[in-house]
Amino acid sequence: SAASDVYKRQMLAIVGGFLDAYTFSTRGGVFSNAITGNIVLLGLNLANLDFFHAFRYFLSLFAFASGVLIISLIQKRIKYITLIHWREIVLATEIILIFVVGLIPNQYDTIANIIVPFTCAIQISTFRKVKGYACATTMCTGNLRVATESLFGFITSKDKNQLKKSLTYYVVITFFLIGAIIGLVACKFWDIHACLLYTSDAADDSLR
Repeated sequence: SAASDVYKRQMLAIVGGFLDAYTFSTRGGVFSNAITGNIVLLGLNLANLDFFHAFRYFLSLFAFASGVLIISLIQKRIKYITLIHWREIVLATEIILIFVVGLIPNQYDTIANIIVPFTCAIQISTFRKVKGYACATTMCTGNLRVATESLFGFITSKDKNQLKKSLTYYVVITFFLIGAIIGLVACKFWDIHACLLYTSDAADDSLR
C-alpha cells in the first residue's frame, strides 16, 4: 500500500542517518553516505601526503560507485526475470551485508568501510522516490534544496501541492537526523556491534 511504502522510505532514511553515524564514530571517521564529505577528506589527506588514510576514503568512493553500477546492471538484466520483486532482494542483501559488518573487528575497518558505502549505494539507487517525488534516503543536500524551493513556491503561489512536496522532503530529512542520533547513541552502548540493532529491526519490518 501507499502508506506502507512511505513507512518503508522513512525507515530507510533512518537507516541512512544511522549508518553515517555508525561508520564515522566507530570505523575510523569515514562516512558511509556523505560521499562529498569523503571526497573532501580524501583531498585533505592527499594534501597532507597521508596516502594511507587517503586510500581509506578512496575505497569508500569506489565501493559506492560499484554499488550504483551493480544496481544499474540488476535493473537492466535481472529486474524482469525473478519471481520476487528485485527491490526486496536488494533490501535482503543490504540487511545481510550490514549484519556481516557488525561482526567485523576494528582491525578490519577497511573492509567495513567498503561494505557499508556499497550497501548505501544500492539503497539510494533502488529506493529513489517518496510519495512520487525523487528523493534520496541516504543523504540530505538535494532533499534540503528541493524542500526549501518548494516551500518558497508555496509561499509565493499558495499552491498546496508545493507545501505537500516541501513537507515530504523535510520529513525525510528529519528521519535521517533521527537515524543519526539513534546511531550515535547505539554506538556508545554497543560500539561496532551497533549495526546489528538495525539488521534485527529491518528484518522484522521486511517480514510484516
